[in-house]
Parts: sequence; structure tokens; C-alpha cells
Amino acid sequence: MISDRLRTRLEPVILPLLMAAALLLAWHYGVKWSKSNVFPSPLAVQKGMAELVRKGLLWKYIADSLWRVGVGFGLGASLGIPIGLTLGWYPAAGEVVNPVIQMVRPISPIAWIPLSIIWFGVGNPGAIFLIFMAAFFPILVASMNGVRNVPAMFRLAGQNFGLNPVQILSRVIFPASLPQIVIGLRIALGIAWLVVVAAEMIAVDSGLGYLVIDARNSGKRYDLVIAAMLIIGLIGLILDLGFRRLETLRAVRWGFRQDA
Repeated sequence: MISDRLRTRLEPVILPLLMAAALLLAWHYGVKWSKSNVFPSPLAVQKGMAELVRKGLLWKYIADSLWRVGVGFGLGASLGIPIGLTLGWYPAAGEVVNPVIQMVRPISPIAWIPLSIIWFGVGNPGAIFLIFMAAFFPILVASMNGVRNVPAMFRLAGQNFGLNPVQILSRVIFPASLPQIVIGLRIALGIAWLVVVAAEMIAVDSGLGYLVIDARNSGKRYDLVIAAMLIIGLIGLILDLGFRRLETLRAVRWGFRQDA
């Protein structure tokens, strides 16, 4: 008999694996029964992945996509967090800038592709710009709202301890805002990962997005198309799980109210 504690620990792993196995079986028999000559079977996709590994393309394309996301997302976070904290700390400035933010924020990052090509040409700078635009606004808004949602007594407590405004912002407000900022970072990273695929289909000649469009145009290699799609989804899942783990850290959860 499996103990309840062990079952609780295994279920989050076993159940998703069983679901994945069921989907693979449905995929395999769906292709077999339909006798499709276009849509690949799981075995064909596995062979396509092996081909990419043998040619040395798979890891290169993954590394290129992750590098672009890392640079664009890093720029978005390095600017979005301090600007958001400042606008949240100074409400008057936030009210002046907020209409512009709310006007630009809903514009899809994909809509910036023509301008990015004009400004940066075809290459990494244009793709990184699109990723930056995708990441910047969710992080900015999350940082602003994080400051605004900090209880006023936190600031008063900092003042009572003799902290100056800069110390209150860095030692009290920022840690208290961190849970909401991390949520904004997680959302922004998911959007950035979506955008890099679209950007690579148009602006560069490497990466997983480029692999999708190149495999489609070069001989209609749908096995490589599906392989790239699965890898994109798997990496997105890993990135999301990483941020979910980050949200559970004690330092990050400092701002959450804990029940006694």
C-alpha cells in the first residue's frame, strides 16, 4: 500500500505523465486510422528531432531563441521594475504617464514588426526589440500596482524607524511589492516566449520560430514543424514552472499576509 504522503508527492508527476501518454496514443492512432500522408505520427516527429540533433541544429536553435528572450526580457525587467516602482511611489507622476501606458500597452507586440524592421533591420536587434516591447509593459504595470497595494502602515513603520524615502522604497516597499512583481515577470516571460517565435519567423534566420517556417517552406517537413512546436511548448512549460517555484520562496512571499 502506498502511503497518503507518498501518493500526494507522486500524483503531480504521475498524472501529467499518464495524460501525456494518453495524448500520444490518441495522436498515433488518429494518424493511423485517418491514413494521413501529411500530418506526421509521433514516431516521425521523433525521427525529425533526431535528425535535428545529428545536424547540430536543435541545440543551436534552442540557444538562439533563449538568448533573444533573455536579452529582451532582461531589458524589459531592468527598465520596467525601477520605472514602475518610481511611478507607484509618486502617484502624481503615475497619473500623468498612465494614459500613455494604457494606450500603448494593448498594442500587440506583433504589430511592431514593420517598425522594428525599419528601425533595426532584419536581425537580432529587431527581434530583441519586439521581445522587449512584449515584456516591458506587464512588468511596468505589475510594479506600479505592487507599490500602490502596499499598506500605508508599512510606510509609516519605516518612517518611525527613521528610514529616509530611498531606504523605505528599497527596504520596505520593494520587498512588499515583490510577490506582485514576480507575477508580472512570469506573465511577461510567457508573452516574450510567444513573441520570439513570431519574430523569428520574420526577422532572423535561426531559432525555433525560424525552424517552424523554414521546415514548412523547405519541402513541407511537417515532422520538423511539429517537433519545433513541441519543443517550444516544453520550454515554455519549464520556464513557467521555474517562476512558479520562485513564487514559493520565503523572500518573495514576504509581502503576502500569512494567517496565524
